[in-house]
Amino acid sequence: MMAKNKEPRPPSYAISVIGLSGTEKDKGNCGVGKSCLCNRFVRSKADEYYPEHTSVLSTIDFGGRVVNNDHFLYWGDVTQCGEDGIDCKIHVIEQTEFIDDQTFLPHRSTNLQPYIKRAAATKLQSAEKLMYICTDQLGLEQDFEQKQMPEGKLNIDGFLLCIDVSQGCNRKFDDQLKFVNNLYVQLSKSKKPIIIAATKCDECVEHYLREVQAFASNKKNLLVVETSARFNVNVETCFTALVQMMDKTRGKPKIIPYLDAYKTQRQLVVTSTDKFEKLVQTVRDYHATWKTVSNKLKNHPDYEEYINLEGTKKAKNTFSKHIEQLKQEHIRKRRDEYINTLPRAFNTLLSNLEEIEHLSWSEALKLMEKRPDFQLCFVVLEKTPWDETDHIDKVNDRRIPFDLLSTLEAEKVYQNHVQHLISEKRRVEMKEKFKKTLEKIQFISPGQPWEEVMCFVMEDEAFKYITEADSREVYSRHQREIVEKAKEEFQEMLFEHSELFYDLDLNATPSSDKMSEIHAVLSEEPRYKALQKLAPDRESLLLKHIGFVYHPTKETCLSGQNCMDIKVEQLLGRSLLQLDHGRLNLYHDSANIDKVNIFILGKDGLAQELANEIRTQSTDDEYALDGKIYELDLRPVDAKSPYLLSHLWTSAFKPHGCFCVFNSIESLTFIGDSITKIRTEASQIRRDKYMASLPFTLILANQRDSASKHLPILRHQGQQLANKLQCPFIDVPAGTYPRKFNEAQIKQALRGVLEAVKHNFDVVSPMPTIKDLSEADLRIVMCAMCGDPFSVDLILSPFLDSHSCSAAQAGQNNSLMLDKIIGEKRRRIQITILSYHSSIGVRKDELVHGYILVYSAKRKASMGMLRAFLSEVQDTIPVQLVAVTDSQADFFEIEAIKELMTEGEHIATEITAKFTALYSLSQYHRQTEVFTLFFSDVLEKKNMIENSYMSDSTREATHTSEDVFLHSPRGGALTYNYYPDSEDDTEAPPPYSPMGDDVQLIPKDRFDLEGNEYPVHSTPLNCHDHERNHKVPPPIKPKPVALKPNVKKLDPNLLKTIEAGIGKPRKTRTTLAPSDDLDQSDNYAEPIDTIFKHRGVTDDIYAIPDDSQNRMIKIRNSFTINNTQGDEENGFADRMSKTHGERRPSKYKYKSKTLFIKAKSYYRRAHSDASDDEAFTTSKTKRKGRHRGSEEDPLLSPVETWKGGIDNPAITSDQELDDKKMKKKTQKVKEDKKQKKKTKTFNPPTRRNWESNYFGMPLQDLVTPEKPIPLFVEKCVDFIEDTGLCTEGLYRVSGNKTDQDNIQKQFDQDHNISLESMDVTVNAVAGALKAFFADLPDPLIPYSLHPELVEASKILDKTERLYELKEIVKKFHPVNYDVFRYVITHLNRVSQQSRTNLMTADNLSICFWPTLMRPDFENREFLSTTKILQSVIETFIQQCQFFFYSGEILETSDSVAHQPPPSNPVQMVDPIIPLQLPPPLQPQLIQPQLQADPLGII
Repeated sequence: MMAKNKEPRPPSYAISVIGLSGTEKDKGNCGVGKSCLCNRFVRSKADEYYPEHTSVLSTIDFGGRVVNNDHFLYWGDVTQCGEDGIDCKIHVIEQTEFIDDQTFLPHRSTNLQPYIKRAAATKLQSAEKLMYICTDQLGLEQDFEQKQMPEGKLNIDGFLLCIDVSQGCNRKFDDQLKFVNNLYVQLSKSKKPIIIAATKCDECVEHYLREVQAFASNKKNLLVVETSARFNVNVETCFTALVQMMDKTRGKPKIIPYLDAYKTQRQLVVTSTDKFEKLVQTVRDYHATWKTVSNKLKNHPDYEEYINLEGTKKAKNTFSKHIEQLKQEHIRKRRDEYINTLPRAFNTLLSNLEEIEHLSWSEALKLMEKRPDFQLCFVVLEKTPWDETDHIDKVNDRRIPFDLLSTLEAEKVYQNHVQHLISEKRRVEMKEKFKKTLEKIQFISPGQPWEEVMCFVMEDEAFKYITEADSREVYSRHQREIVEKAKEEFQEMLFEHSELFYDLDLNATPSSDKMSEIHAVLSEEPRYKALQKLAPDRESLLLKHIGFVYHPTKETCLSGQNCMDIKVEQLLGRSLLQLDHGRLNLYHDSANIDKVNIFILGKDGLAQELANEIRTQSTDDEYALDGKIYELDLRPVDAKSPYLLSHLWTSAFKPHGCFCVFNSIESLTFIGDSITKIRTEASQIRRDKYMASLPFTLILANQRDSASKHLPILRHQGQQLANKLQCPFIDVPAGTYPRKFNEAQIKQALRGVLEAVKHNFDVVSPMPTIKDLSEADLRIVMCAMCGDPFSVDLILSPFLDSHSCSAAQAGQNNSLMLDKIIGEKRRRIQITILSYHSSIGVRKDELVHGYILVYSAKRKASMGMLRAFLSEVQDTIPVQLVAVTDSQADFFEIEAIKELMTEGEHIATEITAKFTALYSLSQYHRQTEVFTLFFSDVLEKKNMIENSYMSDSTREATHTSEDVFLHSPRGGALTYNYYPDSEDDTEAPPPYSPMGDDVQLIPKDRFDLEGNEYPVHSTPLNCHDHERNHKVPPPIKPKPVALKPNVKKLDPNLLKTIEAGIGKPRKTRTTLAPSDDLDQSDNYAEPIDTIFKHRGVTDDIYAIPDDSQNRMIKIRNSFTINNTQGDEENGFADRMSKTHGERRPSKYKYKSKTLFIKAKSYYRRAHSDASDDEAFTTSKTKRKGRHRGSEEDPLLSPVETWKGGIDNPAITSDQELDDKKMKKKTQKVKEDKKQKKKTKTFNPPTRRNWESNYFGMPLQDLVTPEKPIPLFVEKCVDFIEDTGLCTEGLYRVSGNKTDQDNIQKQFDQDHNISLESMDVTVNAVAGALKAFFADLPDPLIPYSLHPELVEASKILDKTERLYELKEIVKKFHPVNYDVFRYVITHLNRVSQQSRTNLMTADNLSICFWPTLMRPDFENREFLSTTKILQSVIETFIQQCQFFFYSGEILETSDSVAHQPPPSNPVQMVDPIIPLQLPPPLQPQLIQPQLQADPLGII
């Protein structure tokens, strides 16, 4: 049972490989290939195939377990799978004959038979015989696989007879064939299958093979298999064929011819080689090693197949070749990089054509090696050539190996470089020539296209030489230059016209009228016209300039890093730090100083005499002073010494002070010159900056009786020099002394030196010993213009070179402190150095005792900025004008400099200011003494300036406490003017203004119910002064106004009347007649672009928030003519009496004819295109605009058209003459208006200053049946409702005008623009929306329907009135109707959020009705209906659902609009407290009498 279940063992065969064997004599130098055939069959892998097997062995090896004293080898077994799927095991035996390596005779073994006998044996036996692998195995069996011959014996089943068909090695083929024949005879006796293996067929001799085949054909069933062990061809075939002969069950063996088998084998090898090479190609780093790569690829089938076929050695060789190829490729790449880099290296080292043009290559190499940058471009290697060094691996080192330059390629690159320089030189010359050609063409303007110019240069030689790209590049460069120059000149022109821009407050927004005025003035300038083709850029520059003017910061300064504020901070930070450190090092031990170094300066031996006197009073050079002993080191220097400075300051002697002694005018003059020389030289050589700060002391020597009469003169002169030099003066004590010098003088001088040293230490002490900023005696502001052509060091050197200069309070980076003796005391002066744009805020808001205004005499813009700034400075503040140029010779040689310096000096003369000049090439003018007189003048006027400032602050505080008027721009400037009413007062008014200064009481801001600020916009009565401080109100016809009940809103129109009413009226009282054109508006706030009310329109009650209870307080206007009781109770009359007889400060522009005429000229130029009649109309039109007004002289107000200029007799005329002129002019204007009234049509001025194909177009052109609402309106409404429906004061608070313009401009360019992406405020979008309707050719509500709306609003019954209005709305044009419905619906939604945005339907109607209805405010008849029309719009907003969506009528409080207008519009309510207005004001009669509580709040 068990035997049946046992799996059958695979058949096993033993094959004996035999052939010619024996000694070298028998077989030749090499064998027939038996061992190689066995090796290839048993171990077919290439790595296990050994081509050399020796039969010459030592006795030891022969006796080893592998040979085992036998003449046969056991090669092991091979398991084969037959075609039928049955495995069989084949044991391979090789019969050979081993030769003794000593005797070269066959070894003796147990079997002594000859080889022919032994080879034919079928039974072999050898106990523990090991498998043979290779010759190296012998003696080292333990290092190889040890496998024993099975059971120590084998039965041979077949023979493989090997015949070598190669040429052989010292062997005859016939002898081999004879041996084989004998061997075959013995084999045939065994009856075992035999196959002949023709070995070494790869070296086959053809006729040998034929003889073998002939031999085999003569034998029965003898097959010949052509084999090659080297190439593994038919090796397995011969063994397989023998097995088939031994196993009868197998088919007949199929013998493949050698050539066919060889081709098949080689194809297999080639395919495997290709696959392996592709694998190797994946390696890209030539640093890779075979070990690393083989380990990585060892499991890859293609790798294994190749290793099996060709072996590791070949695989490694293939890999090595690939690595070498990679390396050579890398070297070639690096070489190419070096060659490509050579031109750049040559450009760096050999860029001068004149230097290398005639040099040979070897000379050029030597020249390059001498260059300092040679090491940056090239590297000289220790070993060469470079491609065999490790430099090829230094990828980050881009330097070129110098030995590469020895190649022909490098030399060729050099030659090309030289040729390139020659051609480039020619090209550059032609480009420059073409550039000069362009510069000669005068008509080329900035922004002109190349195509317009090209035709004029077609025949130019340079143009023909250079390429089209070069010509365009040259023209582009030329354009950039002329455009940049034009822009710079345009910017300079804007600064030259500074008076045109600096007439509004900071953070203001110029109106369209103001922009028109600016364009009107600038358009006359050639520099404006030069940018005609770059109008957008010009507009951008202008807007940028305007933006900077009204929002100036050093970060946005148009001069960039040349901003004066930046440069001053840098210089002060650097200089004051060095100053402090230097003093600290010099006086570090001043608190406990023991040794005092004194330098004594004198003439005619006086210095030595003083030194001797001090030594006489000393003991061993030790001097007792105030209980302390000081060691004195005295260095007297006489006037004759040529080494004044070297004696004064050496490394071993650094004086703490200098005694300057004199006893005559000559010696005093010498001292003054010497000190000046010392300071000048110290400043020039900069050996030690603080040499110039050395404390000097002037000592007057005692006189003999004969010369004592000159003592008072010397004393006076000495004191003057001391004041000039800012040093102490020690006089001769009273009494009679025999000596020239008194002990008291010496002690006083020593104390002064010690105090000076102590002061210098205190200044730089890290302890907080610096006085507080508030302790400065004087505050001076020095102003300079950004970008002026002089160094900041020049204008600051008078301060920084002073020994009394120190840093200001921490945080004041632009200030310094000076300690100067002014008069008899030392004063502490704070100098703040600012740019003009930063000084504007200081001028308006801070206390300043004086201004030092610096300008460059080389730059008109600098003078223009100075004029603009000076015009607005109060004329009580002293001013020092400083012109800066290179030298005094400029005044005589350069006309432009002479003109500007003359103008500056002329202005200084007109305003009684100081004028000086600083010269950059002069040292004298850098001394602090330049400003000594100015500081004295400032100190003299200090109290007056501070009293004026405090008075202004007090008035401001009074206004602010009432929560009605906010701070004035200058921090408390009075908003009214007064003159003494004494008839004996003969003080003349300022020469260029009969008004003095501020007369207006118009607040710029007000508070809403929540305490937020809202802009207040007064009536457009006078466009140049309606909203500005420092202005005079125009004469207004007085009209009494009765009060109206239940008014809860503040009407700014009343402010004009208050403005006119402040001040004492004429002494003769007049009865005020009622007006017939009084507006009934009670609006609490007017938006900037809404109702343009007629002159004289006022209300009588203000509504202001009460901060404590958050409720409204009614303020009644109760101006009476002789109400002085309240004044006395509040102390106001007392305060006014103190200033009785004083004229309130005016502006410098009213004191200087130059400044005044300049300001007036802008007004004339802006209105020069209008006739006399048109000028008046234009003025009125401008008054209706939103322009906030420029600070021009009140006499230029459009209400009183200026005709006489500065010499107009109106300035000095009496009151009657003024009245007559006013009546005459008014009559003339009325007559002119009557004549033009019939033909005149109302065309509101457009607010745009650019061309648009959308805005200002008829509404019908902007809509379609599919989109009945203009796209711009939709975008604005969507934006407002999405982002700002709850914005407080929506449609009432004006947005930024620049943003409004930008919104429309951007929409003009791209209708798809998103407002959300523009970063604009809701108020700006709301303003742009209103501007859209304001720009329409016809109002949204047609003029033809206005009378019907007025009549309908008079219907008393509410329901009937609403239905009538609804019918009128239906008469609208369909387009107007759709848009009107859309807008009213939107406003209704806004009013629904009134709790948050405070915009009720009433407030919205105030803001919107003029925009929707476009009334003609010049028509007096129309003014009586303004309130009615406003209430109509309010009704539309409230009843929106009823009018447009068939909704129900809402119950609302009935508007006053439906009531019929009263017959007498003045008598609207019972008067509570009548408002009595004064008669028309005359400037000369404005008095300082003012009620203590003019608004009736207190």
